[in-house]
Amino acid sequence: MEIKFNGQKALVTGAGRGIGRETAKMLSKCGATTYALSRTEEHLKTLVEEIVVKGMLADKRHGSIVNISSQASLIALKNHGVYSSTKGALDALTRSMALELGPHGIRVNCVNPTVVLTEMGIKFWTDPVRAGPMLDRIPLKKFAEVEDVVHSIIFLLSDKANSTTGSLHMVDGGTLCC
Repeated sequence: MEIKFNGQKALVTGAGRGIGRETAKMLSKCGATTYALSRTEEHLKTLVEEIVVKGMLADKRHGSIVNISSQASLIALKNHGVYSSTKGALDALTRSMALELGPHGIRVNCVNPTVVLTEMGIKFWTDPVRAGPMLDRIPLKKFAEVEDVVHSIIFLLSDKANSTTGSLHMVDGGTLCC
């Protein structure tokens, strides 16, 4: 399935590293005019060396939840390190915004990953003692790769998902089934 974002603009917060960085790269590769925001200017400078980024801003005041927006949709990506009450609030906010913004043609979805093997995830979750109990709770018995999450984000932002809004998209290897 080919997905193009030619003529569209995307703002990626948290674009300095991890899922946000790979999402910015993929959006740019798919033709979106990409704007990047990160807490660390150095990370953005290296991102610019890899892709064409229209604008960038390093801002230490922002948290680590990744929000991706294009002209027609918004996606929130839950940070695994945030407390569960905040995750529930983000789910509720996603549904509420979908209801409120839907009449304006704006789709709002949330991507909920399990442990993702970002640079930080690899450092923390490669210890078999720590990883074992978590992997036992995941039916697919594996953690998500960064591209698993990025592909979900790109799909939800695309016209291929133009009837999807208010969705809580799980990228969890089946954890929620248990």
